[in-house]
Amino acid sequence: MTKRKQPLHPDAPLFHENHAKPISRRDFIANGFLAGGTAVFGSSLLAGLLGSRPASAALASDIINDPIAVACKVGSEGAGKIPFICFDLAGGANIAGSNVLIGGQGGQEDFLSANGYSRQGLPANMLPNLPNPDLGTADFVNRELGLAFHGDSGFLRGILERTSATTRMFIDGAVIPARSENDTGNNPHNPMYGIYRAGADGGLLSLIGSRSSDSGGNSMAPLMWMDASVRPTKIDRASDSTGLVDTGELTELMSQQDAVKVMESIYRLSDQKLDAVQPNTTSPSRDDDVRRQVKCAYIKSAELADKYGNPSTLDPYLDEQIVGGDTPIFSTDELNSDREFQKTASIMKLVVGGFAGAGTITIGGYDYHTGDRSTGEIRDLRAGRCMGACLEYAARLGKPLMMYVFSDGSVSSNGRIDTSVDGRDKPEWTSDNQSTAGSFFLVYNPAGRPVSIQRQIGHMNSDGNVVTTSSPAANNVNLLVNTVLLNYLALHDELGGAGFENFETLFANHGLGSAASLESLLAMEPIV
Repeated sequence: MTKRKQPLHPDAPLFHENHAKPISRRDFIANGFLAGGTAVFGSSLLAGLLGSRPASAALASDIINDPIAVACKVGSEGAGKIPFICFDLAGGANIAGSNVLIGGQGGQEDFLSANGYSRQGLPANMLPNLPNPDLGTADFVNRELGLAFHGDSGFLRGILERTSATTRMFIDGAVIPARSENDTGNNPHNPMYGIYRAGADGGLLSLIGSRSSDSGGNSMAPLMWMDASVRPTKIDRASDSTGLVDTGELTELMSQQDAVKVMESIYRLSDQKLDAVQPNTTSPSRDDDVRRQVKCAYIKSAELADKYGNPSTLDPYLDEQIVGGDTPIFSTDELNSDREFQKTASIMKLVVGGFAGAGTITIGGYDYHTGDRSTGEIRDLRAGRCMGACLEYAARLGKPLMMYVFSDGSVSSNGRIDTSVDGRDKPEWTSDNQSTAGSFFLVYNPAGRPVSIQRQIGHMNSDGNVVTTSSPAANNVNLLVNTVLLNYLALHDELGGAGFENFETLFANHGLGSAASLESLLAMEPIV
């Protein structure tokens, strides 16, 4: 008789006898030993003049209409693009089969063999095409989100818990079977720099992430799209968000309206002095750049005092759409006690609210092949709750959202059943397996459910392994990212026509093939 293992707490670190000791920061995060510190800095030359009284002023029209102000995006709530949030499940989470269905060439419901589903963690009595006696349904497939999930998916149960039935009617998605290396942050999974290149931006920040890394997450970003000027700002709790602007005492000493007037006066005085400076005839273009940068900094400082002088503007704890009403997305107790809920609430507040263009939420501890099923189920459920929170928040604000979920590698099962309550009578996760890996995205559209072209890009064989020739993304993580970027532009109807000229210009050397190949990788019709 084998003694049954107890499920681990969602925040408990994972120990593997067959793994080397963690030595890097990524190793520690993947195994749940580390959550990450906090380091956030203001970006304004006059940040010290900002305070915390309610906003009651507006910038003068002559400043708002200044060409420099227009170039600096003053008055902008972002770039008008679809907000983008990605979940980086560090360690190699299961996505295929037990969570999102991935099938053969015929799509998600071109069902695999019993052995294939067993490898992906499904027992013989829970195969997707079998009747579900508990619910009295014809199968174990849930299609409420458009994209088909297994009916007992941990991700799905979490999403359903945090979203309303109405919200779910406005969602669809696509899954991409794609191999990636196990247990490493070296996979170039993160698409945020490409999303920025495609036009996403925020009124306060361009990119944010819950880790202090070049990608903002655990996995790397493709080197070809990286832009050091928009390196993600680290946000993983409410104080990080409010600390972006709550850096001074000017509005503690006077009213918000007077504070904004002071900032406007400083800008005008600076503008007059710059105009009085003798132009640099040796390098006029450089001289113009310096003048533009100085003026922009002063204008942005005035705008920050006007729009964000009250740091509660950015505080998820004070957002009634997050913690208020009869059905809060998160309770105050949840935000106080769960670090993953804290970072999710903080990032979704900034991204969906238009303060940032895109954000990454890294959740560690997904290397969960611990010889039981319960540990993985508990962690999948929590990740699903975070995903559902983002979708529901977008719905409550009436904003669209593209949410992308990926992990470094995946896991597989040997078929042995975990009969514990949290194990849910499913096979135990016993080893890493990059061949069962995949990623998926969901899109919320407040105007109605997106029109699906296809819900699966590529396919698996009957044994539950990625067919590496089924799509450009199937065996190349860089191309997986480019496939996501292609679909992000497609949602905006900005591919550039039949020849995909705009995509070709923005993402030259994308490696996805000809226009015909690009056409075959599209998942949805445009929503904006």
